[in-house]
Amino acid sequence: MPSIAKPIATHPGLQRNELGLTIRDYEGAMSTLCAGCGHDSITAAIVRAFWELSTQPHMIAKLSGIGCSSKTPAYFVNGAHGFNSAHGRMPPIATGANAANRELTYIGVSGDGDSLSIGLGHMCHAIRRNLRMVYIIENNGVYGLTKGQFSASADVGSKSKKGEANRMAPIDPVMLGLSIGATFIARSFSGDKEQLVPILKAAVAHRGFALVDVISPCVTFNDHEGSTKSYLYTRQHELKATETDFVAPASEILAHIGQNGAVSVTMHDGSVLRFKGVPENYDPTDRSKVQTYLEEHQGKGEVVTGLLFVDETMPDLHEMNETVDVALTKVPYEKLCPGVEALDRFQEDFR
Repeated sequence: MPSIAKPIATHPGLQRNELGLTIRDYEGAMSTLCAGCGHDSITAAIVRAFWELSTQPHMIAKLSGIGCSSKTPAYFVNGAHGFNSAHGRMPPIATGANAANRELTYIGVSGDGDSLSIGLGHMCHAIRRNLRMVYIIENNGVYGLTKGQFSASADVGSKSKKGEANRMAPIDPVMLGLSIGATFIARSFSGDKEQLVPILKAAVAHRGFALVDVISPCVTFNDHEGSTKSYLYTRQHELKATETDFVAPASEILAHIGQNGAVSVTMHDGSVLRFKGVPENYDPTDRSKVQTYLEEHQGKGEVVTGLLFVDETMPDLHEMNETVDVALTKVPYEKLCPGVEALDRFQEDFR
């Protein structure tokens, strides 16, 4: 709508990244979400992360399903490729796109309803395949588009706006990811941009499926007293398990990184994750220890945030299937479709 269109003009003093682009070049349309929605804060973090990484906008593919969260891709990186799929079906669409063009940076934005109910099976198989993409769950515990019913992530005892208490156990995407082999797991809070931006930058650099669960309060239906997904509850109960620095591959990463209670993980592309202030006996590369730590603090009603687990040793979907190094979109048609005789020779191996 013209009445809410963003002005084209930019301030001449805006800082530029390595590509010569300003942060405005990574923005999208004006948001139509409720004022104060946590999803808009996540959008701002995504914009900042891609700008700081100097990612070429046309090399980004953004995908979503259905729901308030799935409107988010419209609000960042206008120059990117985009696809808004059916409810819960974003992961298979992303899988097909990634199979065809591995050279793009894939980011999917979903919600707790879109991912943990109708799309649960699809998300699990994307994790299982270690599809290389950033998968953000904007988690508010309710279905905002259909007037605030509890979603599958609602905690036991959490109260709706009408005062009704949820009695069903939640599906925790972090614990689910740990149990089925996710190779990158993080949880953050939409109100903590300082924590979220480095997490997103690390997720983009990860060679595999990067699951980022973000508590994102719904200001209309789930930001009241008694809700465990409200701004107040999250701020009062948040426990930052790790503080994370992301150092992109450049000359400075050759410098020695002192320990001082920190844990460093070198990623496949040479970038470095540095976990600062790590709790005693917490190892972000040890799946069982991370799970034990989360279970301990979940029992206390604490919301554990940070980059919780990372594994850079597992192959992604293309490596497991030994596909060619270039995007299939660049492979000549004659090689993609070599003809009937080549197919017959291939079929002989199965007879």
